[in-house]
Amino acid sequence: MSGATAKKKEKPKASIRPAERIKDINWQLGEVDPFDLDQPYEPVKKPVKAPKSKKSADQEAKLFPLHNQLYKGDIIEVMSKWPDNHFDACITDPPYNIASDRKGLSWAFSSHVTIQDKWDRFTPDEYEQFTVNWLEQVCRVTKENGNIFIFGSYHNIYTIGALALKMDLRIVNSIIWTKPNAQPNITCRMFTESTEQVLWLCNNSQKKAKKWTFNYHDMKELNNGKQMRNYWDIPLTPKRERIHGKHPSQKPLRLMERLVLAGSNPGDLVLDCFAGSGSTLLACDRLNRNWVGIERESEYCDIAHRRLDDERKQRRLL
Repeated sequence: MSGATAKKKEKPKASIRPAERIKDINWQLGEVDPFDLDQPYEPVKKPVKAPKSKKSADQEAKLFPLHNQLYKGDIIEVMSKWPDNHFDACITDPPYNIASDRKGLSWAFSSHVTIQDKWDRFTPDEYEQFTVNWLEQVCRVTKENGNIFIFGSYHNIYTIGALALKMDLRIVNSIIWTKPNAQPNITCRMFTESTEQVLWLCNNSQKKAKKWTFNYHDMKELNNGKQMRNYWDIPLTPKRERIHGKHPSQKPLRLMERLVLAGSNPGDLVLDCFAGSGSTLLACDRLNRNWVGIERESEYCDIAHRRLDDERKQRRLL
């Protein structure tokens, strides 16, 4: 693949063996079996509030984020305190700007309600500026040529892609996630929306981008010896991954693990600045990647912490 380098050193087979589809396990089934089953249990640190300061971001000394820590706060305020070129990769799921200034839509045959939360509500101009603000910070704190994976739907992915081009970022790929069990279309006025997209950026200019991480051979082995395509058929988040609470846009663990396996290496530090209920963080925790998350809402911070800690106990103690 042009511009990318395959990882040369040998990896344990566990990193590329598909998860065993067996019943007698005490952890959630992901893309592969967890790497850390032989490690002692360590409690996951509770979410912490980012310290506030009256000094400007330029005046204040930069603080290094703690590894495997979820921070509660505004993403710009939190990231502005961190040093440049710190993270190996970023995998994140920003607001899609789907919510309208009305009650969410529902129908009689499903418990599904469309997103209606205030955190997902912007005018077009507000959303563009919001995206520029957080993406500039992500690019600053991510290492040169580090991977940035951004989720979106037709509501927002074209806006994010256009802004990334304006910022002269290299677009490596787009990934289509298709949901075989997608929610039905409530309005019955268009096709059922059953896909989301992942925009894969390399944190460098289009001319200078090189040597981004892509674990080609791992992806090929996961795909039964064939090249992994950018069309991923993975069901919606199962109920067993929501036992600690629900997030309206929670992504399935299999999907997040595939991205983590493809675009980072064991020991890397991965950022999710819209951590939600912690799917990216959990995928990293299972696959021997260090992680840092940011989440504004207390409810989702609590869900993510309980989920991470409970699953770590099950993997390492039971």
